[in-house]
Amino acid sequence: MKIQCPKADLLNGVNIVLKAIPVKSTMPILECLVIEANHEYIKLIANDMELGIETLVKGTTIEPGTVALNAKVFSEIVRRLPENDVQISTDSNYMTEIICEKAKFSISGRSSEEFPYLPEIEKENAVILSQFTLKEVIRQTVFSISDNENNKIMTGELFEIKGNELRVISLDGHRISIRKIELKDSYEERKVIIPGKTLNEISKILSGDVDSMTHIYFTDKHALFEFDDTVVLTRLIEGEYYRIDQMLSSDYETKVSINKKELQNCIERASLLIRETDKKPVIIDIDKNNFELKINTSIGSMKEEIDISMEGKNIIIGFNPKFLLDALRVIDDEVVDIYLINAKAPCFIRDKDQSYIYLILPVNINVTA
Repeated sequence: MKIQCPKADLLNGVNIVLKAIPVKSTMPILECLVIEANHEYIKLIANDMELGIETLVKGTTIEPGTVALNAKVFSEIVRRLPENDVQISTDSNYMTEIICEKAKFSISGRSSEEFPYLPEIEKENAVILSQFTLKEVIRQTVFSISDNENNKIMTGELFEIKGNELRVISLDGHRISIRKIELKDSYEERKVIIPGKTLNEISKILSGDVDSMTHIYFTDKHALFEFDDTVVLTRLIEGEYYRIDQMLSSDYETKVSINKKELQNCIERASLLIRETDKKPVIIDIDKNNFELKINTSIGSMKEEIDISMEGKNIIIGFNPKFLLDALRVIDDEVVDIYLINAKAPCFIRDKDQSYIYLILPVNINVTA
């Protein structure tokens, strides 16, 4: 094999497929990326058996061939090469030469025969949405997946399609995040659970361009995302997702409309007094259009008032400040509506059309405050 690529394009491709390289594996071949070159394309491939990525790289194929190279070593070499064309060639023993200007490396490669290539997926009935929309939907929900591998369902996000509506849901036992978007076309009903890790990696690769489309294909066991020159294939999480609709209530005793940025800044100031080991809540006291947020920790205390408009009853309630901040940071509205029932029931932050809903469980302030 012998190819030539601009360093910037090669590095971009390497950075994309690195996301599917395991940190450590009992199968050394999985720690490799494969370069596959023919006269039509140059492709980089990585696969950790849960997540597989292929991406095309601009360049010229002088001699077709394939080689598997240790991804960490190869990526570090490419990263440090001069900004010029890179020539990569392999001999019959897979010894690989990397040349750029006056820099010349020789590293040992291996045959790609043992490498688990991505399975062929039938590309039918693609769900199409813009890269911008997909990136935003992931950003606005993925923070509330669980990192507890003992409950696999919670480590993923539910993608639920009904007609022309896509609903994306994540939860971790303390909160629920829901984003609902309208698709341009209608699709058959479908529910799949996609690993949060995959969605995090996809969001880093997506350009976020409004005019660039993402095609998503589903099978019984996989989801395939295709955009630009990249294909991402992930295994789905098997199992039945939680019945979220039973947890969503339109009832409320108190409704608060508040400037999002003011509330976010206020909670961020309060968080300065919280050590990582602390589990101190912020206490919100709502009384006749007066919104007071206070916190009391071993470091100190703070109180701050924010102007609001409200309807309903007065209430005192406590929350984990991180959960409130995570939701507020991804909401783009200037003013947010918060719906409360009582001090022991979850609060809902949602817009009028319910295109986003954030449910957050309160903290028992009698015990922890």
